[in-house]
Amino acid sequence: MKMSINGKAIDASDKAVIDVLNPATGKVIDTVPAATEADVKLAVDKAKAGQKKWAQVPVHEKGDILLKFVALVEENKEDLARTLSNETGKPITEARGEIANIPIAFKGFVEKAKHLYGEVIPAGMEKNQERHVLITTREPLGVIACVIPFNFPCDLFDQKVAPALLAGNAAIVKPSTDNPLTLCKLTALLVKAGVSDGAIQIVTGRGSTVGNWLCQNPDVHGITFTGSTEVGIETYKNAANHLAHVSLELGGNDAFIVWKDGDIDLAVEEMIWGRMYNTGQVCCASKRFIVHNSLKAAFAEKAVARIKKIKTGDPADDATELGCLISEKAAIDVERQVALTVKQGGRIILGGRRNGAFYEPTVISDVPKSADVAIDMEIFGPVVPIIGFETLDEAVEIANASKFGLCGCIFSADSKTAWKVASCLECGGVVINGASFFRSFEMPFGGYKYSGVGTEGVLSTFNEVTRVKTIVLKNII
Repeated sequence: MKMSINGKAIDASDKAVIDVLNPATGKVIDTVPAATEADVKLAVDKAKAGQKKWAQVPVHEKGDILLKFVALVEENKEDLARTLSNETGKPITEARGEIANIPIAFKGFVEKAKHLYGEVIPAGMEKNQERHVLITTREPLGVIACVIPFNFPCDLFDQKVAPALLAGNAAIVKPSTDNPLTLCKLTALLVKAGVSDGAIQIVTGRGSTVGNWLCQNPDVHGITFTGSTEVGIETYKNAANHLAHVSLELGGNDAFIVWKDGDIDLAVEEMIWGRMYNTGQVCCASKRFIVHNSLKAAFAEKAVARIKKIKTGDPADDATELGCLISEKAAIDVERQVALTVKQGGRIILGGRRNGAFYEPTVISDVPKSADVAIDMEIFGPVVPIIGFETLDEAVEIANASKFGLCGCIFSADSKTAWKVASCLECGGVVINGASFFRSFEMPFGGYKYSGVGTEGVLSTFNEVTRVKTIVLKNII
């Protein structure tokens, strides 16, 4: 697979490549270029020039081009899904679902782009302004670096690239090194659909080199990043040196609270959806299961019984419901975190074993609220740590003790109780009677505290990828 720079498929200037592995088998699928610093600079230079041309394309024409891209995705959807499954290790059914999201997202952003109207401040709204009329418009930032993680590469490509392009920016995609192939194909389809040369590009390589070169370039005017908090903070620092606009969606350790009147069966089913999807590699997955002491034993028992029904196996098999992690290294990290949780007082009642990049769905009961996993240790895998509590205030205290604040959820039969907890949780989104793993393309999505800066979604992303200009009609009246 090649990069796409200025509308052309190219190799790295020094011909260096990086192997892309199938994590389920360990076999090499393909290679991608290991971009040099000169390659990254070329991409930024071409983006800066191409953005000027792309910005002049009327919004309705931009929309038509992106809808043509959607049609190309539809024609190639099975190939894209197979590529995504093979390089990521997610079940093919989940991969097909992620590809099916592309039309939903792109159409939503196209519709919104056609309604980004300016505002008028009429004359006389304040003293001494009786003769002046003010008109606001939105203009593109310029060149935007779209830094995309491994777990939902296509969904986040949608969230970042569609609004960036529709607002008249040039987008440079930096995919994860673990699974860049699907995004290389999507970028090539945007070029084929008619996006101007330089307005959409993709550079591949390690984040520590290629990502830094991209985000440090003073001609990159905006950075939209999804990934770990540690790398997000470093990205913020890089952007500060040239005052690039930054939007960050970072880590999370979402609280899943079950109050004493909560529906246990519903909570268990939502746990399956909210923790096992994508093998638990979800930023807004429910990761801390804070269950009232009167329900804790029943929840644990039902969770074990339900998880045992999940079919784990080859991600390419249509019957598989749970695949592997993105790499063996990622599985080893989960293994280490589970061992620490046990050392700190937790008790494994299901799972707890690793085989290469596969990690068994695991339930840990009796986790003390002082354990790392109950506070700031984010486990990116199919692990359910259960923490007991007695009072509602205690549940909220445990939830808010984390430095993270992405999402959360509360299960209760009483709407007043649920609303009270939702209002008290220090996070960017709360689901009532459902897992925190909930993200529509329409909604603004973002976190509090160390979980990020800014939001993404049809409702709000255009605010992140544009700037406001005020045109004054002085003495017009």
